[in-house]
Amino acid sequence: MKKFIFIPAFFCINISLYGAALDSTAEAVQKAPLNITAVVMFILFVLATLIITYFANKKTHSTEAFFTAGGGISGFQNGLAIAGDYMSAAAFLGLTALIFSYGFDSLIYPVGWTIAWPVILFLIAERFRNLGKFTFTDVIALRLEEKPIRIVAALSTLTIVILYLIAQMVGAGQLIQTLFGLPYSLAVVFVGILMMCYVIFGGMHATTWVQIIKASLLLGGTTLMALMILYMSNFDLKYYFDLAINNHPKGADIMKAGVFFKDPIATFSLGLAVTFGTAGLPHILMRFFTVKNASEARKSAFFATGFIAYFFLLMFVLGFGAIAFVLGDPQYVDEAGKFTGATNMVVIILAEVLGGNVLLAFISAVSFATILAVVSGLCISGAGAIAHDLYTQTFKSGKADGKTQMAVSKIATIILGVLSIVLGFVFENINVAFMVGLIFGIAGSVNFPIILLCIYWKGLTSRGVFLGGLLGLLAVVSFVFLSPSMWEKTFGLKNAIFPYDHPAIFSIPLTFFLLWFFSITDKSKRAQIDKEGYKAFDFRAKTGIGASEAVSH
Repeated sequence: MKKFIFIPAFFCINISLYGAALDSTAEAVQKAPLNITAVVMFILFVLATLIITYFANKKTHSTEAFFTAGGGISGFQNGLAIAGDYMSAAAFLGLTALIFSYGFDSLIYPVGWTIAWPVILFLIAERFRNLGKFTFTDVIALRLEEKPIRIVAALSTLTIVILYLIAQMVGAGQLIQTLFGLPYSLAVVFVGILMMCYVIFGGMHATTWVQIIKASLLLGGTTLMALMILYMSNFDLKYYFDLAINNHPKGADIMKAGVFFKDPIATFSLGLAVTFGTAGLPHILMRFFTVKNASEARKSAFFATGFIAYFFLLMFVLGFGAIAFVLGDPQYVDEAGKFTGATNMVVIILAEVLGGNVLLAFISAVSFATILAVVSGLCISGAGAIAHDLYTQTFKSGKADGKTQMAVSKIATIILGVLSIVLGFVFENINVAFMVGLIFGIAGSVNFPIILLCIYWKGLTSRGVFLGGLLGLLAVVSFVFLSPSMWEKTFGLKNAIFPYDHPAIFSIPLTFFLLWFFSITDKSKRAQIDKEGYKAFDFRAKTGIGASEAVSH
């Protein structure tokens, strides 16, 4: 344990997922001189979290502690940790870049990401805590035939986790070249090593506190930047927006809809993906099992909603602040008034404009730290799918002891860590933005329909979930790979077979239909058992009676 504390963690950084969405081609990487202040701040953050991991290791001696921190996290702490897991650099770097480029039209992202949380709060959080144990698959397997259900859910979880980890690794390498001028390969390797250290040695305890610290730093830093922007605008919003309109090449159009998203079907589809995709992300749903009861789960969702909504409000201020003050600074624009830097780094540049090198270093360090919180949550979710859902419950029929399950979890963590590093090398030039679109598409089109129908519809059957889930997963993956951005721009082929880049408007209803169709046509004895068991399942979901019991059949 002591050895890995001295890992040179300053190589680890985060990713602007949606910053890549500004252009389907990769932006030129612009190397910068090494910022010693940023490196020192980031090393301090990593050392602090590794010390926390060391002490968390003393509490991680059971599967409950490893996967759910023993249910000992409070609602407030869990809400802040959820926010830390959720507020990735896709929002911090990428969203500010989108607002900087397209103005008001980009707000579909924070609106979708924010309204997802009332959905989770009112429809999922409480019942999830009452029904589950370690992973979201436990909820479905509690009612339906265990082995086929766990296979489908684990496949969906691992698909999402691996794609997300690839995106994080690719972004880590690209962004470190931009800010530090250091090699892509080093960033990928050290991010992977740190991720494995947090999860293997600290489990959910360490992951939770990494996410809490990161969320606190990010909220504090962005609040400071927003206040400085308003101060420089004399707290006059009219002056602030007029300055942005005058500076931006699109002028007053940045206050209008239809600048970035011109197709209403594609826009609505994207909105569905970011909203319902959030409610199907396994590493987010897993956090509701870290609190002791349904009341704390509701509090978790409530506090997370507040923190996340506040954060996205700050992103709006920062995005337009970058237009007002970065585009207004001659050193960052050419003679025609066009921005000369990398667009997805605009919030970092804004920090320098507002607070000089110290604020620049702090915001850079926070953006680097973000990836550690995100990948840790992803990795422990993937380890849960492998060790708990597949190995223990499927292959061993629930008969593996806790020590063996812990060992398998740590082996799974190492496998996922090594795999993410290797795939980070292989997919160095992949279009990250559309990989993220695929992730949200899978979560919203597969996990969310299964979860919702499992909890609320007594007619759902095991065959319905198995066939409907597999076909829904195949459909959404096919839609994305046959879309114009993948078929034409990534693969270099002509005439994309599927006309839209975001398929959620088609894939979500399709999965609901498939689940319904294969359930109502299922006349097997197992189907009758599934339907008869719904009453007891629903009673536990509403009351929490039996929630502390192991998930079994």
